[in-house]
Amino acid sequence: MNIPHKKEFLVDAYGRTIKSLRISITDRCNLNCIYCHNEGSKCSSGEMSVETISNIVHIAADFGVNSLKITGGEPLLRGDLEEMLASFPPLKDVSLTTNGVLLRDRAHSLKAAGLNRVNISLDSLNEENYRRITKSGNGIFRKVINGIYAAVDVGLTPVKINMVLLKDVNECEIEDMLSFTRQFHGKVILQLIQLMDFKDSSRYDVDINKIERELEFKAEFVKLRELHKRKKYYINGVEVELVRPVDNTEFCANCNRLRVTADGKLRPCLLVSNNLVDVSHASLEEMPDLFRLAIKSRVPFYRK
Repeated sequence: MNIPHKKEFLVDAYGRTIKSLRISITDRCNLNCIYCHNEGSKCSSGEMSVETISNIVHIAADFGVNSLKITGGEPLLRGDLEEMLASFPPLKDVSLTTNGVLLRDRAHSLKAAGLNRVNISLDSLNEENYRRITKSGNGIFRKVINGIYAAVDVGLTPVKINMVLLKDVNECEIEDMLSFTRQFHGKVILQLIQLMDFKDSSRYDVDINKIERELEFKAEFVKLRELHKRKKYYINGVEVELVRPVDNTEFCANCNRLRVTADGKLRPCLLVSNNLVDVSHASLEEMPDLFRLAIKSRVPFYRK
């Protein structure tokens, strides 16, 4: 058996220690957002079982990973998510990224199963604009809003609202989103996210430098997160993070995350697709060496 020793960590050739795992548990989604890049992956041929996902998380934890983010597609389309959460080892932080459509009715059971907090995608507070962005029908927007309130009520906090900035679509709504977030008195954080161009979406690119200058002008004070040197702005009682992954060498240089695709492949780097390592059918004994192999193929920064 080749299970890692307690003090073994996953450190790549550039000195970055992996402390975070981001795992997609499905490629399926109940929305069809105009900018979606599906974690940079293609549609997969199947989903991992609860056992396989649990094994991956256990091995990652043995290597010192203490933070887990569950993503999709839309992870709440998996009815066995609570079972999955209950099977994981103790971790410092277990979070979930969701579009929020199905969250209201499952917030309590997810919290009880071990989920700590959620990120909820909400790109507009204008219902018509929301339908345009997500290509969704009537009533979906209200379900998402109800999901945010439910997450706060059961303590899946801090809730992070993910707002992808889109030129001529929603960039004028930042002030409205600040006002919406303010009502939760610190239990909700606003994340403004620069669009990554996976889907010929350059027409939606905003002037991110202009956005940053406007935030700095409005902020009472600014903090710098160690991870990715990401700035946090505090604006009249609201905490705002600006996520700038594009042409940002610090984003890659400080990356401590390993990703797993929905069909069970370790993705060492988000923007590199020729170095995936398949663990979908690996035994618990085989997985540690596959993790080590994935770490060896990490690159220092994204190169086009």
